[in-house]
Amino acid sequence: MIALLLWPVGWLLGWQGWKVFLGIVLSGTISYAVVLFAVNYFVYRKVKLIYKTIYTVKSSKFNQQLQDKLSHDPLGEVMSEVDDWAKDRGLELESEMRMENYRKEFLGNVSHELKTPIFNIQGYIHSLLDGAMEDPELTRHFLKKAAKSADRMEMLVKDLLTISELESGSQKLDMETFDVYELIKDIMEQLEFKAREKRVNLGFKQGCTPPFFVRADKKKVRQVFVNLITNSIKYGKEGGQTLIGLYDMDKNYLIEVSDNGIGIEEEHLSRLFERFYRVDKARSRDEGGTGLGLAIVKHIVEAHSQNVNVRSNPGDGSTFGVTLEKALDK
Repeated sequence: MIALLLWPVGWLLGWQGWKVFLGIVLSGTISYAVVLFAVNYFVYRKVKLIYKTIYTVKSSKFNQQLQDKLSHDPLGEVMSEVDDWAKDRGLELESEMRMENYRKEFLGNVSHELKTPIFNIQGYIHSLLDGAMEDPELTRHFLKKAAKSADRMEMLVKDLLTISELESGSQKLDMETFDVYELIKDIMEQLEFKAREKRVNLGFKQGCTPPFFVRADKKKVRQVFVNLITNSIKYGKEGGQTLIGLYDMDKNYLIEVSDNGIGIEEEHLSRLFERFYRVDKARSRDEGGTGLGLAIVKHIVEAHSQNVNVRSNPGDGSTFGVTLEKALDK
């Protein structure tokens, strides 16, 4: 069959041409075989070795699945492995860059928060050393101001330590069963003087009939509602009210802290629980907050495997909701 196909070529070229043609074909065939052998020996085998090494690293067992893969297309498989590796490294790099930006932002926020009280304390002390101590009334005034700034620094450091412990998991939950209604009632009595200063009424919503037994860390839950109720007093309107609602949600209780203050713009809601995030920076610092209260609330609630949320409309006030596990033994 091949001879019949090649006969016209021989007829056209003659005997000498035919020999030359056969020589070229034979030479090309040999060259192809040599190149194929070289590729197989120097490239294909090396690729198989690389591919085998990749799978040896990824798997401690050199099983049949590996043999099946090696028998297919090692070049394609290696390209796929390299592509997956590049994607993984890209994700790691992106995560590291986010963490680096977060670290820089966090350090900048801490430095900024500490700078103000340190500067104030420094100014009061130097004023006293420069002669203000000669006036007893002025001395007392500066010392009170310095003490207030020192107290703010202490609050900031305590809050930072609390968040650090919660994030690292070194602070374990001391779970117990207690009536969260009674706990919140005690907190409202504790904050009654602060509420009276702002003429804010504290109370429970209608239909909240105790008891409401939950299973949680009582000390940390107290911290959650102290922060939420304190915020509602600080940032609510004078002559307003803060109402607590408790609702049965099957396996959990939903506890809501609502005020009828100025409310919060929607653009701020998704970032409220971030460290040092302030809707009104000037007002927040005037009120003496560290900017970490809501971040601590979020960490404590999530440590209980529960949820915290917020809803608000400008002019209508804000509502912060926390879920806690219902105590089944009550």
